[in-house]
Amino acid sequence: MEQTTDTTSQLLNRLRMRQVALLLAIDEHRTLHAASQRMGMTQPAATKMLHELEDALGQRLFDRVGRGLQLNAAGQAVMGTFRGMRGTMEALNRELQALRLGGAGKLCIGSIMAASPEQLTDTLIRLKEDYPLLSIEISVDTSDRLVDQMREGALDLVIGRMLGPVRDNLLFRPIGEEPLSIVVATDHPLVGRKRVLFEDMLQFPWILQPHGSPMREVLDQEFRDHHAGFHSGLIETSSILTTTNLIFKTQMIAVIPESSASRYQAHGLLKILPYTISHRLAAYGSIVRSDRPVGKAAARFLELLHAPSQEG
Repeated sequence: MEQTTDTTSQLLNRLRMRQVALLLAIDEHRTLHAASQRMGMTQPAATKMLHELEDALGQRLFDRVGRGLQLNAAGQAVMGTFRGMRGTMEALNRELQALRLGGAGKLCIGSIMAASPEQLTDTLIRLKEDYPLLSIEISVDTSDRLVDQMREGALDLVIGRMLGPVRDNLLFRPIGEEPLSIVVATDHPLVGRKRVLFEDMLQFPWILQPHGSPMREVLDQEFRDHHAGFHSGLIETSSILTTTNLIFKTQMIAVIPESSASRYQAHGLLKILPYTISHRLAAYGSIVRSDRPVGKAAARFLELLHAPSQEG
């Protein structure tokens, strides 16, 4: 254990932030020449700095491919850590800037649209009671995009689904499951039927989430099970507002979380078709990075989010 501690301490002493910045610039611009220009240094100076970084790490990070550089296995591991460092610094910078302006910091949350609106709203209200000056920014997107944003430091935490097995640098705590509903306009030709077959719905264009999202994967599997392809007029969007607005004015078919669909139907804005999707979404929950400290506001938000219901 002492050897590991000593080795880590020595590595921290030998690493320089400018070396980290250079590697991140190479990752962004793909060539050492472009990265050196971005850093405001000559290419020979950048080459020397890269060699010094590799010496400090005791590993070659790149393989030469033609006239360019390609990350090897060690380089991939180092780059992942350095991206996490950049994300940590960006989160710290946001918090310090908010404090300089007299606020109480900023919390950036990413959420899928399926997350229970009431649960999220109640959590935010209770959080503001503890941190009345806290600035909160909420981004709504698909799980894959939100996790990427969190990796880059744009988000402090995500309410979403894990794509595949839980990764080493992500911590996932489940919240609940969310069934899906197939919805149409109130005057759609399929409204009023006691039973709707999948083949009946293939006559109409669809609105689905983009490829890579868990909801899209479920619908892709549903179409494969029926040996069907998507209509040529498919629209892809992760915006529930865009989806519902299109539904209101067309004969398109969409899939949205049951909680949202039930509210719209209760207000007479759309109809849920009597069709049960065979496949289910994985449970959604909170996702944070395990290699990045969670701020006080984020930690309190997570505590409130996962607290047992106060109702009753």
